[in-house]
Amino acid sequence: MYFENTNLENLTADQELIESIMKKNGLECDGGWDYERMTFDKRFDTREGRYYLRVFAYAISGDVGAHDAILTLMKPALGKYYYPHGVEYGDDEVYPAHLVKKCEEILKKVKLDLDEFAIQTTNKNNIEPVKAR
Repeated sequence: MYFENTNLENLTADQELIESIMKKNGLECDGGWDYERMTFDKRFDTREGRYYLRVFAYAISGDVGAHDAILTLMKPALGKYYYPHGVEYGDDEVYPAHLVKKCEEILKKVKLDLDEFAIQTTNKNNIEPVKAR
């Protein structure tokens, strides 16, 4: 399931800042990156199964591997893990209400932390820091 109205989608900031804030809120990027993308995960093991809260990001400039990228966040998702196939995000999955609520709380905290440092893209080649509203 994808989370709507988190106000995280299309938020742009420095890679180091995003990594720091994600880690502070329990979202890790353990190998979930390539030179243009990153995936921040938080794993939940519940009675109902294993789930992952995921926040996806892609580089609009710089290099993720060199830790000098400017990242734009994408729509966060909650997926259920199935061994050995992986994570499914489909609408036909059942997501426990307590877990959805917990994920929404985490995403709100991430947004609040990022608000202080958000940057605005003025054009493809000129990115300047501004205080978020």
